[in-house]
Amino acid sequence: MTSHLNRLSEYGVTDRSALDALLDSQWAGVLSTVVDGAPLAVPMLYARDGDRVLLHGSTGAGALRAVGAGAAAVLTVFALDALVVAPTTFESSVNYRSATIRGSLTAVDPKEAALDVFSETLLPGRTTEVRASTRKELASTTALSLPIGADNWLLKVAAEWPATPAEAGAEPDVWSGLVPVRTSYDPPVPAPWSADLPVPPSVQRLTS
Repeated sequence: MTSHLNRLSEYGVTDRSALDALLDSQWAGVLSTVVDGAPLAVPMLYARDGDRVLLHGSTGAGALRAVGAGAAAVLTVFALDALVVAPTTFESSVNYRSATIRGSLTAVDPKEAALDVFSETLLPGRTTEVRASTRKELASTTALSLPIGADNWLLKVAAEWPATPAEAGAEPDVWSGLVPVRTSYDPPVPAPWSADLPVPPSVQRLTS
């Protein structure tokens, strides 16, 4: 399974550390597969655990049942980094990082350990602050693993300045540049029943 870009090949990045950086910076992706001859794409949370990506959801989820039974799948992750404001609207674009990982998913065992890894990736320290999952909760949850191999992923990175006025055929006095896009945490808002409780360390670390 070879991954290569047919268009805009100059955006292709083969550095595995760059792929890991993108995966670690995001929470959500889109899992796509084919079920009964029809395409199916489902937004999902994920967590990278070394050379694999962990996914989880309800045992009743159609997409997870399909990929768990061996259907080919692809996970797509996308990060928007900046709005590229060029001298013309035609040349304007965005700087971004996108990755696709293709392959077959397998069930993870032990499931509880994988779900703890998932939780600790999204909110480090939280598993020590709450009770463990019950047998009923574990029985209703599917945990799957998508391997990150040497040739089953593709990474694209666009990180450029806009076209110059001369390149865009525009007047030289038209402003152009980048508008960076950032994601940040606001102060935590307690649920009404938690208003009198201290914010736990796992949540405090997010905004410190």
